Amino acid sequence: MAIRQYEVLFTRGAEQDLELIYDYIVESDCKANADSVLDRLLEVVENLATFPSRGTWPKELVAVGIREYRQAIFKPYRVIYRVIEQKVYIYLIADGRRDMQSLLMHRLLGK
Repeated sequence: MAIRQYEVLFTRGAEQDLELIYDYIVESDCKANADSVLDRLLEVVENLATFPSRGTWPKELVAVGIREYRQAIFKPYRVIYRVIEQKVYIYLIADGRRDMQSLLMHRLLGK
């Protein structure tokens, strides 16, 4: 049985999220820890190429009836993505301790 592969694509916002997370960890901790977190986040994203349906629906979106997006977690970070045909679009990578309701509404729904 062949494993289905998906193409994983980052939105501009998700790319910027990774850069900001990395820069923040370098400034507040050290480069080695920033490298480690970046590697783990990219590993989470790479796993979506094989198993994108494993992710759960973000509770903040389910609360308003939206089930188009899923999330993968590397605590405390949340990777928010959407699967469309054979592509996985990464929309947001953020520290889950932030106000995710506002962040998701702004980034995904433009509100």
